[in-house]
Amino acid sequence: MSGDTMIDPINPLWNLLDTVRGVAEIDRDGSDVRLDSDLGPIRLSAFAPGIFRLQVGEAAGRPDYGMLAASPTPENVTVSGDGSGWTIVQGTASLTFRPDPPRIELKREDKPILSGVTDRHFVRPQRLPGLARTDDGWFVAFSLDSGEPVYGLGEKWGPLNRRGQFVDSWTHDALGVNGERSYKNCPFAWSPEGWGLFVHTPARVRHGVGYPAWSHRSFGIDVQDDALDLFLFVGDSPATLLERYTHLTGRMPMPPLWGLGAWISKAYYRTPEEALAAARTMRDRNLPADVLLLDGRAWQDTDTRFAFEWDRSRYDDPKSFIDQLHALGFRVCCWEYPLVSTRSPLFDEMAAKGWLLKDPETGEAHRYHWDHEPFGSVLTPLPESGIVDFTHPEAYGWWRDRHADLFAAGVDAMKPDFGEQVPETAVAANGDSGRRLHNVYPLLYNRCVFEATEQAYPGEAMVFSRAGWTGSQRYPMQWGGDPQSDWQGMAASLRGGLSWGLTGGPCYATDIGGFYGDQPDAELFIRWTQAAVFSSHMRFHGIGPREPWAFGEAAETIVRQWIELRYRLLPYIRGVLAEASATGLPCQRPMVLAFPDDRAAWAFEDQFMFGRDLLVAPVLKPGGDIRFYLPEGDWMDFATGEAHEGGRSLRRTVPLDRLPVFVRRGSLVALGPIVSHTGMLSSPGGIEEIRLYGPVERPPVLPEGIEIQVVDGRLEGVGEDIRIVEMDGRRAG
Repeated sequence: MSGDTMIDPINPLWNLLDTVRGVAEIDRDGSDVRLDSDLGPIRLSAFAPGIFRLQVGEAAGRPDYGMLAASPTPENVTVSGDGSGWTIVQGTASLTFRPDPPRIELKREDKPILSGVTDRHFVRPQRLPGLARTDDGWFVAFSLDSGEPVYGLGEKWGPLNRRGQFVDSWTHDALGVNGERSYKNCPFAWSPEGWGLFVHTPARVRHGVGYPAWSHRSFGIDVQDDALDLFLFVGDSPATLLERYTHLTGRMPMPPLWGLGAWISKAYYRTPEEALAAARTMRDRNLPADVLLLDGRAWQDTDTRFAFEWDRSRYDDPKSFIDQLHALGFRVCCWEYPLVSTRSPLFDEMAAKGWLLKDPETGEAHRYHWDHEPFGSVLTPLPESGIVDFTHPEAYGWWRDRHADLFAAGVDAMKPDFGEQVPETAVAANGDSGRRLHNVYPLLYNRCVFEATEQAYPGEAMVFSRAGWTGSQRYPMQWGGDPQSDWQGMAASLRGGLSWGLTGGPCYATDIGGFYGDQPDAELFIRWTQAAVFSSHMRFHGIGPREPWAFGEAAETIVRQWIELRYRLLPYIRGVLAEASATGLPCQRPMVLAFPDDRAAWAFEDQFMFGRDLLVAPVLKPGGDIRFYLPEGDWMDFATGEAHEGGRSLRRTVPLDRLPVFVRRGSLVALGPIVSHTGMLSSPGGIEEIRLYGPVERPPVLPEGIEIQVVDGRLEGVGEDIRIVEMDGRRAG
């Protein structure tokens, strides 16, 4: 350590810092400049319009795991500078690096939007260093304006605005939604001020976002990797920042139509007869549904899983069982995880081939020991297991291709569960340690399963995965893990999906009713169902009954109405997903993303826009009391057409069968028929009715291939068999 090592008795991190110094230029070309320093090479470059890159340290030989989906395409770039600083200008945006002390500055239209730290310490130049080496990696810091919010950083359960938070980008089996730990992490953050930043690494990243223990006025980032690879984004809106981030890290293909219907599941259907009975009852009770999901214990022998084998003590003819579900109009999704029991013959076979992660001391296959405490009486304890090494090309290919038999038997999709178990000390076939592999492992795992599904069902592939990292949004879709079955569990699950969306993940589902704890009562179950209608995917799941008839006849009636609405909304939802696939915008859009110029709206973090036109305010406590905010403009009640003036908050007590859903005035919403499952739709578009909410001012959100247009306030291209319904627009009292 140098003589300038920083010491802070409150936070020992600062004892490890060695600031970059001795910076000198080596070379420059049309789009980048290369520097040298006493801590290694530095490179600044223009990557693409609105995207810059800062690389520090030696990166050669480090696996990058395909997190990036784009190649450099810089435009209109100039490079200038001398020993006091270097600047890259790309269009109206610029990146400047100054070496003494190290500072990074981002500008748009010559206005600073992200600057180096300005927090001076009483006994040293900076409280946090602008750029420094640590014993574990690198540290970089930026200044935050007073009150400036910051969003992103993956799936988290608390406030969407990360300001004041310490966020650990480290993937966990979080065992719920009640703490900082989460299943899907990503070191991408952004501000409505027009900047975004992304740390391109599979390693752990810790973020002090105006975190008072570090500095309430700075954003400090601790990157525990050998080199620092930082992308910086400039955009005129949050939507532009998300578009640029997902251009860099990838966007999803369109998921299949059937996946947008209702999914039924629980932990777990113990026999094929029980699963078939649930499917038949859904049909007998006229409850629409498209997918029946078999959780782990529902079809596997827990003692020997995972081995791509049905538990033959219960399933003597899996194909016949699946055929019966298909005959009822159900798709079938089966659970998996990337671990192999030591009690399965497959463990020794894979270990002998080097296809499992290894223990660094013995060189043998690592044996993962489960903590049995969380499993309880329903979730039976899991056996000691090996972890599949997806960095080994043969192991990756073998695991991918072993799905073929399941798909040949009629399985339609897989639920890749877990993926958070890689220990830091494990050794992978590509030479990396678990320290670097841990976070990115779910990306490799989900990619493998998605490719397997795509081979079987080209253009119709999807996965239903839990864990995620940078790039996981390319493989739709993710669900939110295991929430507690209460009102706070519902609210946190909602925030988890919204924060994943603010990090570039367009699709999300929750466990309707919650996963663990006391059985949900009818009111909670109804409210959770209502909120889930307005998400990309909709699944009933948890420990214990989650079928609608389990909550009484009155609850079943209300839930049926909302599931029917879900199916009526499918044309609109398909349009929302098409936009998400093209732009990276999430299906559920928090207020800060949908209304960046209406700062009053940002505080209402539990409500959201579903696509471009529907504003949804979930009821998150018993009794139906809710306060919500209508942004500037005119709004109309989705169900009644009643008109409301925006730019104000409203308080309502909402009946149990209603939910506050509003439509922007001037919009139209396409609706389809009520069907038992999507296989009954006569066409993928499936439009039966178009509702007009006032004089049409906005182009419609429609599925691909549907060519209805708005010309001079009139609809053109509407088929004769589609009803046009004008909502009355009565002003609320």
